[in-house]
Amino acid sequence: MTESGAWIGWSSPPALQVKRTNDLQMNPRRCPSLLTLLFLPLAACAPDGPDPGGDDDGIVRTALHDFRVEEVADGLVRPFSMAFTPEGDLLVTERPGRLRIIRDGVLLPDSVDGLPPIRALGRGGRSMSGFEQAGLRDAILHPDFATNRLLYLSYVNPGPDSLGTIAIARGRFENDRLTAVEELFIADAFGNGTDRSSMWGGRLVFDHDGYLFMTLGDRQWPSAGELEAHPAQDLSNHNGSTIRLHDDGRVPEDNPFVGRAGIHPEIWTWGHRNAQGMAVHPETGDLWQNEHGPQGGDELNLIEPGRNYGWPVVGYGVNYRTGSRIHSGTLMDGMEPPAHIWVPSIGVSGMLFYTGEAFPEWRGDMLVAGLSGRRLARLRLEGSEVTHEETLVQGIGRIRDVRQGPDGLIYLAIDGETRDIDGPPTGIVRLVPAGRR
Repeated sequence: MTESGAWIGWSSPPALQVKRTNDLQMNPRRCPSLLTLLFLPLAACAPDGPDPGGDDDGIVRTALHDFRVEEVADGLVRPFSMAFTPEGDLLVTERPGRLRIIRDGVLLPDSVDGLPPIRALGRGGRSMSGFEQAGLRDAILHPDFATNRLLYLSYVNPGPDSLGTIAIARGRFENDRLTAVEELFIADAFGNGTDRSSMWGGRLVFDHDGYLFMTLGDRQWPSAGELEAHPAQDLSNHNGSTIRLHDDGRVPEDNPFVGRAGIHPEIWTWGHRNAQGMAVHPETGDLWQNEHGPQGGDELNLIEPGRNYGWPVVGYGVNYRTGSRIHSGTLMDGMEPPAHIWVPSIGVSGMLFYTGEAFPEWRGDMLVAGLSGRRLARLRLEGSEVTHEETLVQGIGRIRDVRQGPDGLIYLAIDGETRDIDGPPTGIVRLVPAGRR
């Protein structure tokens, strides 16, 4: 498909040459039925891909911009999240429970001291049956970080058992260490007691008003039997929800369920499976999330307070391996339909709205990282509607996070390819302009 939306079918990206660099400058929505998806020639269903011809010098050619992929640093173990400091450092969380610093293009040998206790493999965490394991997850800076030095982390708290539960802590990041750490929130979102109790969520974001949001996964409670009784449909716990807090962990008085007996007041939305990406629109201030579906049915959702997003009652996926039905349907009154879906799933993860100067034709577009799809997708929105999608990068590994650097370049954290264990190391790469179409 071209930028204008003309159908050109599925396309595969070129084999990428990753260049090493040491320069580190820093409306009601309705979804189509699955039958319609098989025949509808729209970008929402069949994304463009980079020019399969490619160039010998490693240039990736896309609809609006051409670029190269450069390696920024390697030697990281299961990087989950990235955050740029005003001084130009790049902070990277590693799933085994370490916070690392990339400075002037070099990964410092020592991890940051002072982190809270974290449940991870090798730290009392039970091995899960899939790629997702316990550990350190997101890291974001306070909006006033330049003056207060507050860094926020999400991670799996040791909790009462080896399965742990997601938590938020903050501390002062100075002199390459974290001090004055305080735990702001511990979720009432426990696992189901088996080695399929992952899906912690844990993506953090501040909105334009300074409120702190975090996603919480459903912890893989079985989606069978009476679907309305699933923990993600139960407001007496945090499973499968989005929470909203003040920056110090207090509950805002205007949260939708404040004062409602038997409901956790932190909850902003519910009915989610495992939201792994979250971003605030730079102009409208709208909060968006992407969410893992089961086999098929990854979602993009516009997040609005007090809304139920339907998991597992409604959705577009099916059970793994068997392909058997999960949901009661794809749409239901009182449950929000997604703005966009991916069938097959791409394993959505980190996301952002691009605002930089390096790729001016992409400004305002959403970029979404894919794990199982091993891709970076660009989505163009008109209001709350996704008008088309393009695959920018594919074939460089499981992309866990995407961030915009101070230099306007796009940075990607590449996750590992192994289950249960934490190696071998991977790295951070970035997209560097090589021309405009």
